[in-house]
Amino acid sequence: MAQSAVQKNIVILGGSYGGISTAHYLLKHVLPHLPEHASYQLILVSTSDQVMCRPACPRAMISDELLPQEKLFISIPKAFDHYRKMSFRFVQGTAVGLDHATRNVTIKQPTGESEIIDFHALVIATGASTQSPLLGLNQDVNFLRTNWATFREALKAAKTIVIAGGGPTGIEIAGELGQYLNGQAGWFRSTLTQPRVEITVVTAGSYILPVLRTTIAKQAEHYLAKLGVTVIKNSRVKAIEPEEAGTTDIASKATITLENGKMLKADLFIPAMGTIPNTGFVDRSLLTSDGRVDTNASTLRVDKAGPRIYAIGDVFSGARPAVHNVLSAVPVLATNIERDLLYADGHQRSIIGKDRNFKEDKRETQLVPIGQSKGVGAAMGYQLPSFMVWLIKGRDYWLWTTGNLWSGKQWEKKS
Repeated sequence: MAQSAVQKNIVILGGSYGGISTAHYLLKHVLPHLPEHASYQLILVSTSDQVMCRPACPRAMISDELLPQEKLFISIPKAFDHYRKMSFRFVQGTAVGLDHATRNVTIKQPTGESEIIDFHALVIATGASTQSPLLGLNQDVNFLRTNWATFREALKAAKTIVIAGGGPTGIEIAGELGQYLNGQAGWFRSTLTQPRVEITVVTAGSYILPVLRTTIAKQAEHYLAKLGVTVIKNSRVKAIEPEEAGTTDIASKATITLENGKMLKADLFIPAMGTIPNTGFVDRSLLTSDGRVDTNASTLRVDKAGPRIYAIGDVFSGARPAVHNVLSAVPVLATNIERDLLYADGHQRSIIGKDRNFKEDKRETQLVPIGQSKGVGAAMGYQLPSFMVWLIKGRDYWLWTTGNLWSGKQWEKKS
């Protein structure tokens, strides 16, 4: 749909934490207060018409009975249906092209048709994809659920599972599978000596959970051992046979060859080795070496792309990908968008005030549930006891927080 002479499109690409939160904040606190506010329309583009609590995947992928499905998946259009219809539009589709010079994006819809949308301002919040299709909305909900169903069927007969990656996702998967398949060793046993299913985590690091201090990582390894999980450290995966095991063929048996020559046989292989930024539609001149959008770490503007283009979330190059970093960046981004929109409308910068600056909180912060009753982690530099990790995250993997987030209630007050 071409932009009319009077309509100014504020386009947000991405329907997860960064995109949805920014959309709510702008609709509540920025667009209604702009001069000629009726001329602005916020367009939210997402590959899926539902949003999900992605951190919950390590538990949710095992069984629908482990987490309440009505909280896990939420309709994006319904989350925005209380806004004025002329001010908001939802488009289900995938960004396949960005022309930052002529200022438009090309969206491929589920039907295969394409739509070119002109923009007055653009927020890139397309997130990142996982190597395993089990761990997020790499496509839509139907694609995710189909892969979950295939995995669950294969899980019934699995006797050996190998998980590649010693970060929080890999450790959470190992803990959830260990609890579900093997149960837990008794109080006076440090390991589960005869697990029903052999579960192995392979990490290239010298210890798991590298964001956390080593003493916390060692505690995590102790909890995993009680669930029948073995950790192999200092061992990078060199080859996987067949190559599609764990990615396009999640139910395939696999042989995993490590750099030291050791070979592991697995009935199921789960790659949990980081994510891939969803920036294939962005010109390479705007990307960093790791594929993220080259963004001003303070203002969240994509300076090289021209005026009123921004990035937030996992595609943002200025901070470690983490939900708490995304949420703290939302008010900063919205404030700077408001300033830029006013400036484009003819207001002097001396009147509209200074930029608001984002500063990443680099204190040790990460919570990692291990099974359904334990966990390790730290918040703002302080180590938390296992019970607190379970209480905050391990009970339902943040589902207690996402209702207000997706509905916009979290952003009722301007901050």
